[in-house]
Amino acid sequence: MKSEIIDILGNGFRYQALVGPGLMAKAGELIRERVGGLHCAIIADQNSARLFGVRVRNSLIEQSLQPVMIMISPGENSKSLREVERICDEMIAAGLDRTSFIIGLGGGVVGDVSGFVSSIFHRGIPHVQIATTLLAMIDSAIGGKTGVNLKSGKNLIGAFHHPMLVIADVAALDSLPSQELRQGYAEIIKHGIIRDAEMLRDLRDGKATNRTQLICRNIAIKAQIVSIDDREISGDRALLNFGHTIGHAIERAADFAVAHGDCVSLGMVAACHVSMKRAGLSAEERDEVVGLLQKFNLPTRLPDEIPRHQIVDAIPRDKKFEGGEIRFVVAPKLGTAHVSREVTMGDLREAVEQL
Repeated sequence: MKSEIIDILGNGFRYQALVGPGLMAKAGELIRERVGGLHCAIIADQNSARLFGVRVRNSLIEQSLQPVMIMISPGENSKSLREVERICDEMIAAGLDRTSFIIGLGGGVVGDVSGFVSSIFHRGIPHVQIATTLLAMIDSAIGGKTGVNLKSGKNLIGAFHHPMLVIADVAALDSLPSQELRQGYAEIIKHGIIRDAEMLRDLRDGKATNRTQLICRNIAIKAQIVSIDDREISGDRALLNFGHTIGHAIERAADFAVAHGDCVSLGMVAACHVSMKRAGLSAEERDEVVGLLQKFNLPTRLPDEIPRHQIVDAIPRDKKFEGGEIRFVVAPKLGTAHVSREVTMGDLREAVEQL
C-alpha cells in the first residue's frame, strides 16, 4: 500500500509526515534521502526497542548509516534533565558530533526527550520522529515541541525544534494494547472538538475505521494550526491545549500514575463544564463529548484516590498561565474553540469538583 504524504510547513520550517504500513522497514532509505551525516543515535524506550529496534537498525545499516541505540525507561520519569545529560554523555562517548542526527523511536515521551536532546546537542542537530503509538502519530510527533519535566510541573523545560521527518508506520499500532490505543483517541476527540465536528460524528457512528485516513486527518488538523502559530504567539496553537490545563494538573496530582490520554479525557470533561458556563456550550454537546469518550473507554469520572485539592493547587503552574492570568481554552460549540481570559480559578475549582 502506498504511503500518504502530508507537508508540514510554516515560518522557517518544512518537513513531511509519511503515513502507511511497513514504513519502518524502509526507514533507512527514507532518512538517507534527507540527511547528510552517517552517524546517528536511536533513542528508544525498552518497549519500542524490543518491538522495533532491530528492524529500524537493520534498515539504517543497509543504507550505510551507523546507528547507536540509547535506551530510556518507559514513562514520564524519563523526561528529566538528568536523563538528558546521560543521553548526551552516551552520544559523545559513541563519537557523535554536530554532523550526526537523532532518531526518536517510540511514543510521546521518547519524542519529547529525543527532540529536546536534538535541540541542544552541539546547539542543535537534525531529529527524525518514528512514532510508534497513535498519540505520537497524530499529536506529539507533529509541531516541534520538545521538553522535559521538573518537580514543579510538566514540560517546563524545553525548546521548539521541528523534526526533519515524521514516520508513522500504522502497522506498529497492531502491537499496542487497547489501553495504549485509547490514549491517542483522547487527542483525536480533542481535535474534533476544536476543529472538526464532522469527525466526532464519524467516530460516534463508526465511520472512522480506516486508521491511515484517520491519522492523516488528524495530522492535517495539527499541521494547519502549527503552520499559523508554531510558537504560540498569536494564540491559535493554544487551542491544541483544550483539556490540557486541568489534564496536566491531574497528571501531576497523580504523580504521573495515570496515563496522559486518560488525564486529557478528564481534562476535556472539565473543560466542557467551563465551556458551558463561560462560552455557551450546550449540555447536549457536552453529553455528546462524554459519550464519545466513554465509547473509546476513556475515563470521565475522576478516581477517588486522586485528591481534588492537589489538582487545583497544580493548575496555576501550567505554562498557559501568563503573569498569573488564566488563559483557558473553551469551546462555544463542537468544532470551534478559542482562548478565554474570563475563566476564574473558581470556575476551574468547580469543574474539578464536578469530575
